[in-house]
Amino acid sequence: MLRRIFITMALLLLALVVSCNLFLPERFAVNAPMVAQMLGRTIDAPSSAQVESRYRVPEGFSLAIWASELGNVRWMKTTATGDVIATISRAGKVILLERDDDGDGRSDGEQTLFEGLNRPFGLELHDGWLYIGETDAVGRIRFDDDTRTTSGEYERIITGLPGGGNHWTRTLGFGPDGMLYVSVGSSCNVCLEEDPRRATIVRYRPDGSDETIYAAGLRNAVGFDWQPGTGKLYATDNGRDLLGDDFPPCELNDVVEGGFYGWPFANGDNIPDPDFGPGQEARIATSIAPAHPFRAHNAPLGIHFIREARVPAQLQGAALVAHHGSWNRTEKDGYKVVSLHWDAAGRIREVDFMTGFEKNEDVSGRPVHIVEGHDGAFYISDDYAGVIWRVAYGEGGSASAAALRAEPVARDPLAGLDAEERSSLADQGRALYAAHQCATCHDPEAAPEGVAVKPLADLTRRYDIAGLEALFSTPPSPMPIVPLSANEKRALAVYLLESDTL
Repeated sequence: MLRRIFITMALLLLALVVSCNLFLPERFAVNAPMVAQMLGRTIDAPSSAQVESRYRVPEGFSLAIWASELGNVRWMKTTATGDVIATISRAGKVILLERDDDGDGRSDGEQTLFEGLNRPFGLELHDGWLYIGETDAVGRIRFDDDTRTTSGEYERIITGLPGGGNHWTRTLGFGPDGMLYVSVGSSCNVCLEEDPRRATIVRYRPDGSDETIYAAGLRNAVGFDWQPGTGKLYATDNGRDLLGDDFPPCELNDVVEGGFYGWPFANGDNIPDPDFGPGQEARIATSIAPAHPFRAHNAPLGIHFIREARVPAQLQGAALVAHHGSWNRTEKDGYKVVSLHWDAAGRIREVDFMTGFEKNEDVSGRPVHIVEGHDGAFYISDDYAGVIWRVAYGEGGSASAAALRAEPVARDPLAGLDAEERSSLADQGRALYAAHQCATCHDPEAAPEGVAVKPLADLTRRYDIAGLEALFSTPPSPMPIVPLSANEKRALAVYLLESDTL
């Protein structure tokens, strides 16, 4: 009986798609692997021959399937020890994929960390906690990288988020200010929302307190990341549907606190929406235009700024973006990973990075998210083929055990300072560190009895000067707000990065 129901649903959906494409205007086009996606099914992973003949990455990079048969694998997070945590949203679970210690180019094993969650999507690791974004909540639990285990109870620290709707994913990210950012997509294609948190990025303290709408008018900002060096927050955004093949563009937005980005009143470069734009001229005038337009309906999801991965010079400082692929177009578009490159004037150029997910209208995969591994490679989730891809530079055909265990390329966030300035600022920062008794919270030997010490380890991996300056301006609880001038913040940041571990 159940099988008959599924077959009937599939046939009805197919008939609806065919009818839309034959008898309705272009804007109603439905052209995507919708049946499999709606029923939560994945296709078989591409064979080695298909990978070789169909998929393309830039010269000097190798490509391989690192893990397969994962189902609807979506968001990822790499651990300090090289494992990958991933959400399987439709199954309501979070899994851990073990790093490749045996050198065969694939994950050494899979374990389930959680089951029974409400559409888990976003993931973060912060101060020993694993954070999980469910569609209506954010929870956290203690996680140990070395043992690959959780401890204590899973606690939902944010509840009552508007769940479900057209855009149910909740992406998480900790900013340079130590605060937790959560994207909440719109409930619809285009409408006036009742809950003001819809179509926004919301900010919290790490314990889930102090909810603030950081930026609004973002229809579905699934992916966001902070640009190293500048500390700017960039977010992908999916443009609305049902306005034709080539409008409106999807967007990359330079997200600022208090910013409004147009939806539902305007699309693209502040062009009034035909349904909700009339009468909203004043509101549209306040809208911030995209930093970069993507092609319409490409559905950009994950964005990741390259930090420590082994890449050639032309990719250093670039960002990778996963285009999940169109559905509301007469001809398919997207279905690839691109790189974004900023020039000295701030202009952005888009270049194909990984292609082959779609060829001649045949879809074999849909990329979702990109993360850097501690082996210097990129890992790309594909929720249609149910795989995680591994893309590595300079390894030839396949990954070796030595390459997988290699340390990441070192990064010096103080490289832009000359020796004299670096030394002077470090001396000033050292004096500030002592004057404000920072060691009582960060140095076990100086901390009073009973104080939980927070060692300042591995700062150069996580911060640059601008990032620490932002942290001093908006410190996370329980870090106190210390009155520092701009010059003092810079000096203290340089001292901490120079010391690295105190």
